[in-house]
Order: sequence, then structure tokens, then C-alpha cells
Amino acid sequence: MHSPSSFSRGQFLIALVAPALVLAAPARAATPAFTAEKTPAGVTIKHAGAPFAEYVIGEANKPYVFPVHGPTGKPMTRVYPMRTIEGEQHDHYHHRGIWFGHENINGTNSWLERGSATGGAPDDQLTAKQKTALAKTAGHLGAIKHRAFREISADANRAVIVTENDYLDAQGKKYLTEVRRLTFRVEGGARLIDWDQEFTASEGDATFGDAKDAGVNIRVPTSMAVDRKQGGRLVTSTGFTDAAAWGKRATWADYSGPVGGETLGVALFNHPSSFRHPTSWHARTYGLLTANCFGTLDKNDPNGPHTLKKGERLVLRHRFFFHQGDEKTGGVAAAYERYAKEKK
Repeated sequence: MHSPSSFSRGQFLIALVAPALVLAAPARAATPAFTAEKTPAGVTIKHAGAPFAEYVIGEANKPYVFPVHGPTGKPMTRVYPMRTIEGEQHDHYHHRGIWFGHENINGTNSWLERGSATGGAPDDQLTAKQKTALAKTAGHLGAIKHRAFREISADANRAVIVTENDYLDAQGKKYLTEVRRLTFRVEGGARLIDWDQEFTASEGDATFGDAKDAGVNIRVPTSMAVDRKQGGRLVTSTGFTDAAAWGKRATWADYSGPVGGETLGVALFNHPSSFRHPTSWHARTYGLLTANCFGTLDKNDPNGPHTLKKGERLVLRHRFFFHQGDEKTGGVAAAYERYAKEKK
């Protein structure tokens, strides 16, 4: 064995540096990074090994994102109808996490689904009321059918999913094509999902009707709903709150409230380059937040139908901003200003 004095200069430097290299290795391995894993159900997104969100295809008449985990890991969407939890709201069967739908494009309804009328019950267990409701809607129910993934990628800074969707009428005939790009990121203490859509009238003219139930949506956890009176709050960028927020135009709207002992929130941003910016808001105190640029929600501030001629395109651009606290402590206004300056 060598005494300290018998080490050569080179041996001394190796002995000094080697432990530092060993200590540095775990730090490099722990660098936060995104992963995007394709599964039979869709795509699972994680950040630094922790769940972020799942993009689900083939389990309803439209793709949707569920579950979504906020900046502290808590769930940021209602669980129903994907699962049933005691004490949770069980209304509006078609409100699935984060999704897009429209009750009238060329007369076809992709907002509702069969379970909206039946509550998910099998045909041999339907009540007379459910049968009547289904008969009224079945002839118009369509689907947003996932055709293919154009991209599934992830790196240290983001995860990206790009999909192509076919819009089908009740007979299964295609009438519209959509390319959807979802980008997942982390910004400071917040989590972000950019939801960008490009619609093309690929099969012929496509008319987006003047409809209340249409647009980009999130159904927040039951505990956050204003109507539950547990501290839930709904506010727009223009200062309208709770029930008064419905039908107003604004660049963003925010829903916040208690989730698992914390105050958390989600803001939905409308980019300046999005069709009919600033959007109108189909925002409900029972827990729905919808950016709807199609429906005339205020008779004094109409939107109205919009027809794409064959080959024409329409673009919607939005961002979901999941934050801690309410809209003020979460820095929503400043986050929107940063988003609005991004070139799309």
C-alpha cells in the first residue's frame, strides 16, 4: 500500500478527479426529459419519469387527452366517464378530459356520442327515455376518427404528437380532414399543452355551423367547479367571472379551485393567429371550459356559420396552461403575453 507521500503527481490527480466523475454521473442521468411512448390506446407522455398526459384513440367517437397531471402531479380533469368515482359529477357523458368537438359541421355532430343518450348502458338495458334520446341523435352522430400518427417525438424540452384525423358522418362518409399537433412542455412551475389544429375541406365544401356546443374543451375536476362552492373560480382576461364569463370574448379564460388539498388552475389561451381571435367562451360554472369561435353565444356579438370551399383551410391555435394557485398567483396574464408573441 502506498502512503500519501508515495503517490506520484499523476496518481494524485486521478485520485482527486475520479470521485468527482462518479458524483457527476447521477446528475447527468437525472436531467429532466420528456418521453412519448406509443401504446395500443394511443400515446403516453411523461416528464422526468412522472406521468404528464395520455392521448387516447379508439375508445370513443373522438380522440381525447386523459388523464392530465398538473404541475404538482394532481389530476387536472374530471375522471368520468372513463372511470366512475364516488362523489364526482356524472353529467355530460361526452365531456372526456381535453377534446375537440362540433355539433354541426355539414349537419354532423361530433360533440355528442352514443353514451350521451344512453349513459353508456348496453342496448338491452336502455330505458324508454334513453331510447327516445338516442333516436333523436343517432342519425346525426358522427366521428372524429384517428387515421395515423405523423409524428411521435420527445427530447429534453418537449414531447410532440402529430395526428391526422378523418371527420365522418353518421354513414361513415368522410367530409373533412384535420391535422392536429399537440406539444407538451414545462415552463417554470407550470405545465403546458399546445393544441394546434388545421382543418382542410378535402372532400368538398365544409360548413362549420353556428353552434353553442363546439370548440376546444377541458372538463375540470369536480372539486374545482364553481357550483360546488368549494372555492372554484372562473375568470376571463377581460375580468368577467363565474356565470358572467359565459358567451364573452376574451384572449384567455382560467378555471381554478381546490384539488386534493391544493389550489390549482388551468387557463386556456387563444393565439392571435387563431380563427376569429379573440374567441368566445362557452364557459360553465359546473366545470366546463370551452373556446368556441363558432357559436353565437351573445346575440349582440355574433360568430355565425363559416364555409370552407373545397381545398380551403381553417386553423385553430390554443394552449392549456396548468398552474398552481389562482390566475394571479399562477401568473396567467404574463404567460399569455409570452404565448401571444410566439410566431405560429
